[in-house]
Amino acid sequence: MSAKPLTPAEIGAELRNLPGWSAEGDALAKTYQFGSFREAMSFMVRVAFEAEAMDHHPEWSNVYNRVTVRLRTHDAGNQVTARDVALARKIQEISWVG
Repeated sequence: MSAKPLTPAEIGAELRNLPGWSAEGDALAKTYQFGSFREAMSFMVRVAFEAEAMDHHPEWSNVYNRVTVRLRTHDAGNQVTARDVALARKIQEISWVG
């Protein structure tokens, strides 16, 4: 995947296919709300395996049943690239809450 930053128009086009995701500053972002802390942790573990396989890791936080994810590429000056979009798509496939 390219480390070339996407343009705002390219990001907007990609977001149309990523429900609930938004552009926040120089990152793609989404907050997931699960039924319990256990579900949130299960989601994070599943995403962690995929992120590690892609060698592209999210910035994220967890508070009880909520997981907030931010994606940006450090090698591209902390801007959004195709790598972030690919990981966001994979996260969407993993999530069972939206």
